[in-house]
Amino acid sequence: MTQVAAETVGVMVRDARNDRGWTQLELAAKLGTSQSAVARMEQGKQNLSLKMIQRMESLLGKRIVNVGGSPKNVVTHLRVHGGRELSGSVEVNSSKNAGVALLCASLINRGTTTLRRLARIEEVNRIVELLTSIGVECRWLNANDLQIRRPAVLDLAAMDVEAAKRTRSVIMLLGPLLDQEDAYRIPYAGGCDLGTRTVEPHMQALREFGLAVTAHNGFYQVQAPVSDGKDRTFVLTERGDTVTENAIMAATHREGTTVIRNASPNYMVQDLCFYLQELGVQVEGIGSTTLTIRGRSRIDVDIEYAPSEDPIEAMSLITAGIVTKSEVTITRVPIEFMEIELKVLEQMGFRYLKSAEYVARNGKTRLVDITTLPSELHAAPDKVHPMPFPGLNIDNLPFFAVIASCAEGTTLIHDWVYENRAIYLTELNRLGAGVRLLDPHRIDIKGPTAWRAAEIGCPPALRPAACILLAMLAAKGTSELRNIYVIERGYEDLAERLNTVGAEIEYFQD
Repeated sequence: MTQVAAETVGVMVRDARNDRGWTQLELAAKLGTSQSAVARMEQGKQNLSLKMIQRMESLLGKRIVNVGGSPKNVVTHLRVHGGRELSGSVEVNSSKNAGVALLCASLINRGTTTLRRLARIEEVNRIVELLTSIGVECRWLNANDLQIRRPAVLDLAAMDVEAAKRTRSVIMLLGPLLDQEDAYRIPYAGGCDLGTRTVEPHMQALREFGLAVTAHNGFYQVQAPVSDGKDRTFVLTERGDTVTENAIMAATHREGTTVIRNASPNYMVQDLCFYLQELGVQVEGIGSTTLTIRGRSRIDVDIEYAPSEDPIEAMSLITAGIVTKSEVTITRVPIEFMEIELKVLEQMGFRYLKSAEYVARNGKTRLVDITTLPSELHAAPDKVHPMPFPGLNIDNLPFFAVIASCAEGTTLIHDWVYENRAIYLTELNRLGAGVRLLDPHRIDIKGPTAWRAAEIGCPPALRPAACILLAMLAAKGTSELRNIYVIERGYEDLAERLNTVGAEIEYFQD
């Protein structure tokens, strides 16, 4: 966006805001940003993402700019002016993974589901497109509250194939759609490129309910099971989050009792279970590896639910404070899903302040505020590796590559889950890091790094892409991160929110 265009957009935003009778502070609250950010927008001093423009148009009820094409055809980049110290406070948004699971689970409910403070990310947008394409009414009540009402009969044949190709979460429709029709098909899942991630664990779990799935060219052919009220007990061969969620949602359809062993107790699984309890489904063992579910053949409840905060976003924001050696406060951190990460960081010399605990909007999850303090870091005393909850979260592991790059000594990171993700982290070397690839699963990192600016294309994996953006904050000079769609899949307005605590990041399109 040119300076003239930015100034023109700013005037239109200001006029539309005044027509609504809103102050800058009121518009900022509705957008989930700061008053100073709105002031910069209206002065033409801040480039805006296409997504932010669309949100403002929706809120203000006025066309602001003619984008000239479909959002999916617009390629957005970031320009990062690094080396700046951060300060102030930034809030953790609601969980991406919980939001996706709850969107899928809304199909189980014949009543109206209202999801409060849902993250407005591209992954959510794709699932909303999928639901809308099969006849579900999805209406945004404001910037982050979504009302969902499903029809009596879903039109599965009309499912949006293009939206499905842009998300891995489409596989999670199999559980809630368990016996929707005798036979139907869904497109193959897309999403991040993280190597071979088999869907077989999902199929094994759903076969326990009699679901038959065969793979064809570009889609899965599904044969629904006969409805029954049998009791079931089975073991998941993989303690995966989405596998567990699919099994839970399938069990919710059944009048009988289902016992799932080796279940994931992770944050998004807990949020799903809390939601189902609000629907009247009996779920026992939440937070453990054994879940007992007493389902219902029909659920028709009007419900409001707010997913808890995202521990991966919390780790991202904490990392931003660490790599820029800043004192910045991250509020609404879901501490029970961050305790191992913080303990490892303490062992590396990280200093921080922690507030007293309080409760999330779901009434269950424990939150704290974390204030990062400038710290002299040293290498981790042992290798850093993920484990199923309550261990170090697999999605938080990549951030240790950025942090270890700031530490004295050599740190070994073992990403045993994904075949390709460690490879993507070697892109940090273009910013001056010392990342050495040992094999597809292991890297060692020698620090501290004298970060330098660079132009880098986003790798096709969400967390490594976010790591590069965070490292750019520490690199003096101007860096460019190109084609950031993968980041927008998992973060809501990350660049704008980092700007509220002192970063200087601009959006631009070629």
